[in-house]
Amino acid sequence: MSVVRADCPTAVCYHAGAVPLSLLPSPVDQPSPRGGVLRAARRPAGWIANGPAPAIPAELGGLWPGPDEDLCWLAGNWRILQRTDGHRTSLDDLLVAHLAASLVADNPPSRCLDLGCGIGSVLLFLAWRFPAATLAGIEAQEVSADLARRSLLWNGIAGRAEIHTGDFRDVHALGKGELFALVTGTPPYYPVGAGPESDRVQRAPCRFEHRGGIEAYCAAAPTRLAPGAPFVACEAWNQRERVEPAARAAGLALVRWREVIPRTGKEPLLCIFAMRATEIAEPLVVEPPLVVRDGRGRRTEEFSALRGALGMPP
Repeated sequence: MSVVRADCPTAVCYHAGAVPLSLLPSPVDQPSPRGGVLRAARRPAGWIANGPAPAIPAELGGLWPGPDEDLCWLAGNWRILQRTDGHRTSLDDLLVAHLAASLVADNPPSRCLDLGCGIGSVLLFLAWRFPAATLAGIEAQEVSADLARRSLLWNGIAGRAEIHTGDFRDVHALGKGELFALVTGTPPYYPVGAGPESDRVQRAPCRFEHRGGIEAYCAAAPTRLAPGAPFVACEAWNQRERVEPAARAAGLALVRWREVIPRTGKEPLLCIFAMRATEIAEPLVVEPPLVVRDGRGRRTEEFSALRGALGMPP
């Protein structure tokens, strides 16, 4: 028997008894048993979550969001744990995951790696998109790595996804010589000293290059790329001139490039791109700019379709 929440604008079905009623999509925020927040499912009428269902553990215990944490909807009916006062999933995570998934859609990757994975947003998007893939993430901030691990457990994918705590620049941070069919990264955008740093949990190292920026990510990627595999990442638009030299220094070549405009009439906010090893790189494809919102602040059709491809409502 299935259960349908009549008070939710989206008819999402679960097997009766499989999850507590408190975990079903709700139109309002709810408290968690550990003092955190279960965020509302902000979904338009008629929208039904697709993709693989989360395998939520029968005993949640410490997986519930605690004080200063919330549990938010991500892809389909998958969720992600975040600090309410810290680093949170953002537009660049979604765009990197989407470009990465698009590049390998015809030949789904068996193994994926996310460098500096933070709270695991890109890793979760890719795990949802490729249910047969195994994945690894490496993250230096313990608080972020812990949230990512708990999110993997919450969604029931800890058996095929793992988080390593450490600096990805350390050659010993992952299994020796292990190669991946897809490598991603969402580097911090600014050198230390380029502006004031937040004293909130996680935030400063996620914005400022405490452990290196795009140059460090490009240097690390080739050591983990299987032959022909792409490396997909992003950069702030005003730092874009650093990308090509960083790729070239690492023996990589740009093969995809796209600027992202937050709203019609605004300047670009960031750029997303893909690289491959120089000896196998194809000609660079520069895609038309992606406009996220129109002049009235509404999501554009293209951006809504992009969200839908990764299990998010339009």
